[in-house]
Amino acid sequence: MIERTAEARRAQAASGSLDGPLWRADAAALTAAIRARTISAREVVEATLERLSEVNPALNAVVLTLADEARATADALDARQRAGAELGPLHGVPATIKINIDQRGCPTDNGIIANKGLIAEQDHPVVANLRAAGAILIGRTNAPGYSMRWHTGNALHGETRNPWRADRTCGGSSGGAAVATAAGMAPISHGNDIAGSIRYPAFCCGVFGLKPSYGRVPSYNPSFQGLSPISSQLMAVQGPLTRSVRDLRLAFAAMAKPDVLDPRTLAPAPFPPAHQPIQVALVESFDGAPYHPAVSAALSAAARALEDAGYRVEPASPPELTTAAATWPRLAMPDLLAQLEPYIEKNGDDGVRRAAGLWRHVWPQRDPAEVLVALGERLRLLRLWQLFLIRYPLILMPASTEPAFEVDADTRDAATTSAIVRSQRPMTAVSLLGLPAISAPALVSDGLPIGVQLVAAPFREDLCFDAAEAIEARLPPAFPPEPMR
Repeated sequence: MIERTAEARRAQAASGSLDGPLWRADAAALTAAIRARTISAREVVEATLERLSEVNPALNAVVLTLADEARATADALDARQRAGAELGPLHGVPATIKINIDQRGCPTDNGIIANKGLIAEQDHPVVANLRAAGAILIGRTNAPGYSMRWHTGNALHGETRNPWRADRTCGGSSGGAAVATAAGMAPISHGNDIAGSIRYPAFCCGVFGLKPSYGRVPSYNPSFQGLSPISSQLMAVQGPLTRSVRDLRLAFAAMAKPDVLDPRTLAPAPFPPAHQPIQVALVESFDGAPYHPAVSAALSAAARALEDAGYRVEPASPPELTTAAATWPRLAMPDLLAQLEPYIEKNGDDGVRRAAGLWRHVWPQRDPAEVLVALGERLRLLRLWQLFLIRYPLILMPASTEPAFEVDADTRDAATTSAIVRSQRPMTAVSLLGLPAISAPALVSDGLPIGVQLVAAPFREDLCFDAAEAIEARLPPAFPPEPMR
């Protein structure tokens, strides 16, 4: 079940050779083999579609398969290669797109029955960037209604199943993306994250998920009518989920091309090399509360892996960590949920209505003026964290303090929702500040993958990538058990 080390995968990709079924290969290996003419883009697409047809009926990760379009794109890419044209960095790589962003000719339904006829006429910038990089878009992945739960299921498309354990959530809201990647339906999947919607599904499904820095990846849905909430403008980001860190690098580089439709996006100047050895702050507890033993074990294993790679790891906690987590709902709830509540009430399914109602119980309605106070608090906290990140350029902490919760636990009752919210605070604190973070698998416990979260200063995704690769090389991620039927 344990896969090749990262070094072995890099050597394989450089040679252009492949071993095993194509669906198990990562994007770097696939595009290298296509460039070496060991295999064609069309053959990769056919193998990917075959895998999807084999496992997706049971998992329900991809809710719209674009087989004909994918084959046509692959044939066009193969023709370009034969003609000697320049090839993109993701040439021939299959990828999926989440159902809540625009993809030309597809419904941007966001899991809502009333939106199933909302057909996008233009591509979201991330979709356009992936196409330009040579990726082949094979399908659309599931999300909860309005992408507003930490579990993936909706009345339009149904539930998405965790390939590790069917009784546990695959996470949300990018649960379909995480399952598609974990199960070998695509080496790269698109997701988005405002409170953990990339990192939590990655944690639940044993894959890598990147929440980029605020401002690094453009975001704009041409079909959207209205004004974006303040919290969404400051905290919602687009990013990739993959089975290897090198694929995370490739996908991020392709996605992170500035677009005039999103004036927030930029390409920062190169940073000087980090002082060696890099100091890593290991967050051993959150507000004095212990982590689940499996989460503590994952952190310890990741810390040892980093130390073996030459990092210096020591216990330390960023300033006012619990305050940062508590400020997330102060900023997000007055505008984000309040703006969505009329739509949830009118068009939402029972699951998202119940989940949103429990959120309101845990995070009561506040005066809109609270948003202005939270904005000031956010800047103050970010200043303190950036000072901390000078001494500790990397933070090693949980993504969630508990293993993947039971399916639909987020709709059970207020006490359970409150416990889930507490377990997700390491992610919401990071979201508030717009910092880059990677959710990386570290071990498997009781049949579930358990991961860690790596956090760095704004625009220092490179530090997160390097550290995640060090962990990956020493703690190779596993595929979910077969058969996935």
